[in-house]
Amino acid sequence: MKPEFPQSAAPLHGASTPARAAGTATTPASVENTGAERDALPLEPWEGPAILLVDLDAFFASVEQLDHPAWRGKPVVVGGDADKHGVVSTASYEARVFGVRSAMPASTAKRLCPQAIWTHGHFDRYREMSNKIMDILRAETPHVQQVSIDEAFLDVTPTTVNREHPVAVARRIQVRVEELGVTCSIGVGTSKTIAKIASDMDKPRGLTVVYPGGERDFLAPLPVRTMSGIGAAAEEKLRTRGIRTLGQLADADLNMLVRLFGKNGRVMHLRANGGDDAPVEQDDIVKSVSNEMTFAVDLTERTDMEAAIATMAAKVGRRLRRKGLRGHTLSLRVKFNDLSVRSVQRQLPNPSDDELAYTPLLYRMVDEIWRPGMPLRLIGVGMSGFDEVAVVQESLFDVAEAAPTEDDVEPVIADARKRRGLIEATDLVKNRFGESAVRFGHELRNDENTTGSAAKNPADYK
Repeated sequence: MKPEFPQSAAPLHGASTPARAAGTATTPASVENTGAERDALPLEPWEGPAILLVDLDAFFASVEQLDHPAWRGKPVVVGGDADKHGVVSTASYEARVFGVRSAMPASTAKRLCPQAIWTHGHFDRYREMSNKIMDILRAETPHVQQVSIDEAFLDVTPTTVNREHPVAVARRIQVRVEELGVTCSIGVGTSKTIAKIASDMDKPRGLTVVYPGGERDFLAPLPVRTMSGIGAAAEEKLRTRGIRTLGQLADADLNMLVRLFGKNGRVMHLRANGGDDAPVEQDDIVKSVSNEMTFAVDLTERTDMEAAIATMAAKVGRRLRRKGLRGHTLSLRVKFNDLSVRSVQRQLPNPSDDELAYTPLLYRMVDEIWRPGMPLRLIGVGMSGFDEVAVVQESLFDVAEAAPTEDDVEPVIADARKRRGLIEATDLVKNRFGESAVRFGHELRNDENTTGSAAKNPADYK
């Protein structure tokens, strides 16, 4: 649950936004929505951990409005084509007034707001702006964990050396970000869970503060779905047991929750009570690199499918090399026209960043989850397992796990030195002249059959 307010109807700073989102009449005394008009007021002392969640407001659309002054104050939608299975990546607050939301089918958004300005987006520009903002955050503290192109956690816990109040840090960040031409909303709390929920309470330009000791009062009236990690299925299980709010979840029997959800039940209970020991991960470890393509017209022919797989495999290989990574675990994910999803994983005998070596294996893997004539809406390729010992991650989807066969899969080019030479040569050309400077035939086959949509996968923007 993520309350969204249009700029023209944004709640006044100091209003009871968290309580209103929770459906109660008053704001807990521990919650403060602070704005410029309150900067001079004294702040309550802060003792203990202090975590910020900085969330850039309607980021893609805000950058477009920054770069196109004539678009400011008008509904702007960044996303795919309405007639090609496209989806909305980001909608400006002016478009949200009409009900347009992220991840909505573009056709629905077009119907709701036919006057909106549409653009496929300029992702190099978003990446550039995101990097500038992350530099601002890292100038405040080295303890920064970027979770997507437009979100990051910061640990600004006061120390004996630096006693600056966390709210003062948050206010300064908002000012510096706004000087770049976009805005952000910030949640301040004692944990990542609290900071994340607080950041969603007052948008845009919101600053919601939950002081130490006030976590339980802040969370209690909120619907369980407000908490990250509680999806529709978990919400329904909780509802059948009379648990609808985070306060009820906090009071629930822990053993019952563990029986229902396993170890996640313990985590849910801890967070509902205001606890959360998840650290802000400074090193921002990359766990996987992936790329996927959604098609305007469903694929049914194997030649088209292999062309798409080769294109995705090449993009993943290039990103791996740019990050200096080689992975053990290769994955293939497909979505059918009924929106069902299947995926399959394979362990590679040696870590790889060489798409010319692993693409033929992907061709073999597709036979485990697809049959000729079955219409495919999306294909994705991913690589993970960057540690010395690769471990297959449990998938959220229906995964057909296959052990490696004894049969060798012949690479596209048998000679490893020739493969590496070709890859390095194409990388050099792309580095100098852009990603479209060198393209293989398989990349052109589905070039006109994409939706123009894009996701906010953090791996795609670093």
